Amino acid sequence: MDINVTAKKFHLNEELRARIDKKLSKLDRYFRSDAQASVRLTTQKNDEIAEVTIVSEGLVFRAQARSDEMFHSLEEATDSLERQLRRHKTRLQKRLRSGAFENLTDETPTEEAFELIRRKRFALKPMDLEEAILQMELLEHDFFLYRDTAEDAVCVVYRRRDGGYGQITAE
Repeated sequence: MDINVTAKKFHLNEELRARIDKKLSKLDRYFRSDAQASVRLTTQKNDEIAEVTIVSEGLVFRAQARSDEMFHSLEEATDSLERQLRRHKTRLQKRLRSGAFENLTDETPTEEAFELIRRKRFALKPMDLEEAILQMELLEHDFFLYRDTAEDAVCVVYRRRDGGYGQITAE
């Protein structure tokens, strides 16, 4: 697995780099050698945040954790990734490294059915970004799907955890 570490407002020392390599090497058994891991370390106010993203075979696995110490944040994020892999192991066995789950013992249920609760259809109205954000706020939703007049594409505007807004454009 290729590991890329970036630090923002945080000093990355050799001890932490070694810990990152050690924790992610434990996840190596699940992924083929072409997997790409990206670790982002940041500091916000009094919290230290570790965000781990792994891309393998077109699948993206992501976990983020925050605590008062970066070592704890890293531990929580990698443990969360391993829980995700275990929870969906029967669905992932075909796409990840063969034999990755053979000696894995855990008490968590191996397969949970995805349950679609509701299906909704509506017409995409052409509007600009500001109008879409306003409509999302009026509906008190966390995201809103619309057709952008400037790009003539289907877009999603969403509320980010930091209070800002993001936009996803379909290609």
